[in-house]
Amino acid sequence: MNRFAHRAAVFGLSAISIWARAEQVGDVDTAFKLIGPDHKIVVDAYDDPKVSGVTCYVSRAKTGGVSGALGLAEDKAEASIACRQVGPVSIAQPLPKREEVFSERQSILFKRLRVVRMVDAKRNTLVYLTYSDFLVDGSPKNSVTAVPIDRGAPIPVK
Repeated sequence: MNRFAHRAAVFGLSAISIWARAEQVGDVDTAFKLIGPDHKIVVDAYDDPKVSGVTCYVSRAKTGGVSGALGLAEDKAEASIACRQVGPVSIAQPLPKREEVFSERQSILFKRLRVVRMVDAKRNTLVYLTYSDFLVDGSPKNSVTAVPIDRGAPIPVK
């Protein structure tokens, strides 16, 4: 499969997947800007749309200043993720081995922050990976976390 076909397939799958909605938990100013908002680190919460009882917290840099206020700034291609069980875990339907559960544009062109859920069936664990599809020195910045599920409730996999 050539690159164009691969990207089109990924886009098509992403377009039909269920998207999680972000809730901003808070932010911390990191650099003062005289004009426009300060640079900051933002923490957002994302509830997994197919696994109730699991929430992912993603921290990322948010560029301030005039360009940030106008939505023209390019945020850093770095993020950190921590997913936790926040209530009884319930999985209504079988999960694919790998599925993008959230994607957010971080620049006017090309760069997106993505969160992908993977199922580690052997260990009955949900693994969440966050990365930016913008390459930095030949490799995307990424972060990973895992949520073990009680062995008495095996994760249904497609």
